[in-house]
Amino acid sequence: MKPKIKRILKIALPLLLGVFLVWYSLSRISIEELVSYFKKADYSWIGLGVFFGLLSHLSRAYRWRFQLEPMGYNIKLGNSIMAVFAAYLINYTIPRAGEVARASIITNYEDVPFEKGLGSIVAERVADMIVMLGIITVTLFLQFDFIYGFLVEKFNPIKIVIVLSGFVILIFFFIRFIKKSTLRFAIRIKTFVNGLIEGALSIFKMKKKWAYIFHTLFIWAMYVLMFYVTSFSLEQTSQIPFAAVLIGFIAASFSIAATNGGVGSYPEAIVLAFLLFNIPEDPSRAFGWIMWASQTLLIIIFGGLSLVYLPIYNRIKRK
Repeated sequence: MKPKIKRILKIALPLLLGVFLVWYSLSRISIEELVSYFKKADYSWIGLGVFFGLLSHLSRAYRWRFQLEPMGYNIKLGNSIMAVFAAYLINYTIPRAGEVARASIITNYEDVPFEKGLGSIVAERVADMIVMLGIITVTLFLQFDFIYGFLVEKFNPIKIVIVLSGFVILIFFFIRFIKKSTLRFAIRIKTFVNGLIEGALSIFKMKKKWAYIFHTLFIWAMYVLMFYVTSFSLEQTSQIPFAAVLIGFIAASFSIAATNGGVGSYPEAIVLAFLLFNIPEDPSRAFGWIMWASQTLLIIIFGGLSLVYLPIYNRIKRK
């Protein structure tokens, strides 16, 4: 496939998927009914959720400075905060363009070489991925009985064992194949995995590694709290079990990668997760849209202000 066509598809497919999922979501619940949920929502809980979201973004900006300091770059906190918010906003237009924009902003205003800035963002993603895997693991352990019971109810236990055994065997042979293979895609996978390991280990070489680890855990704690407290905004979701919150949060987090900023995919991922707990579709979908809309509004306001104020802030600092 030609590089130009590949670039177009990378931009067009998430946009088209987002448009389709918005249409699908709004075909399952009328605009009038969705608006009524927004009107009946308790905005004090939504505001608290937005506040926790804001704290997570500020913590991410503060944490970024720990990665750049060992390279000899002590960037201004203001630039770091605005670069993070601008990146989130730009990700709503072109997927993953925000990371490039974030590194470019620091290159432009702090003279950090682009490749070093981008490399620090990649390493940051590694740390986030590790915490996300930790949340998934903890959820599986805490809800083992529920997950096992659900699978047994829906599927034949013997088939589950056979499928899982086959899956483990396939993974084992796939890993062996990748290790020994000299094919292009195998080398890419090995390079990617080695990069993940190197990025994870680099955290422990920082001078302020414990502060970095604290902020990483704090960021994700705020994400979970943001999701959890917002569930109290609707009467129908205020009594859902914490297990539903965790599984809904995990599903929603992965959905963000599917479309630009999770548009369309975010509420539908929550619906699928909540259906496991027999939570009705309409309030689940409404909650998903409230969650997505409140956090998106935060990004639009602060991201927009950041893009406008960045040159002004740095002009004042130079003077």
